[in-house]
Amino acid sequence: MSAGTARARRYRISGKVQGVYFRAATRDAARALGITGWARNLPDGTVEVVAAAAPAALTAFERWLAQGPPRARVDAVLSEACDDAVGPGFEVQ
Repeated sequence: MSAGTARARRYRISGKVQGVYFRAATRDAARALGITGWARNLPDGTVEVVAAAAPAALTAFERWLAQGPPRARVDAVLSEACDDAVGPGFEVQ
């Protein structure tokens, strides 16, 4: 992926998204799509994800986030562009 095609997005996912394997499943989905970044639980019960990839991969990833893994219930996915530096790979924090 060339530097000109990559972009980063920040997602905040709400619903039943903690304690249901959401972050680990997100990591697996991101890696399958060639996305780099990270996912972490926030104190308010949401999950925050920063992801960098080509726009088409991010579109597919956002569709996945809106559904999540089988035990999750996603109520909303908020998305915004971000300038965070994203290292190689995708990690759960």
